[in-house]
Amino acid sequence: MSQSDAEKIIRELERGHASHPWHGPSRKDVLKDITPDEAARAPGGGAHTIWQLVLHMRSWTREVARRVREGNWGEPAEGDFPAVGVTTNDAWRDAVQGLDAAHDEVRSALRALDAAKLDDVVQGSSGGDTLRETLHGLAQHDAYHTGQIMVLKKLHRAKS
Repeated sequence: MSQSDAEKIIRELERGHASHPWHGPSRKDVLKDITPDEAARAPGGGAHTIWQLVLHMRSWTREVARRVREGNWGEPAEGDFPAVGVTTNDAWRDAVQGLDAAHDEVRSALRALDAAKLDDVVQGSSGGDTLRETLHGLAQHDAYHTGQIMVLKKLHRAKS
């Protein structure tokens, strides 16, 4: 596999995170004007808050970066849906910046990866997923949850 394959995946991840994905606004654009109150507001029906979704994406992005570096399967160190904790302006800013940092971490891990390892199976994964599939899965995961956040943002603003 050529380095260009890794760069294509990085571009795919970057489009969804902070560039111009074809499906709509990037995650960064969706998050940029969400207030801490909106982020913490429970939508009802047992659905996750925007804040919970951001921490969930951060947690899994860090886990994928770790998988790229180490080549083995694992659960996120922070858990699937880390606890939100305090809901202050600073804490919300830290959550969003933490997601940005996790995105940078996965890009750095991918840039450092020997491109020939993209098709290596992630050791211990039940489905035999390769690193390439895991990284594309992260892009899909991000698009899915960004769409959820966009819907929650619109619902919160419609109720205000």
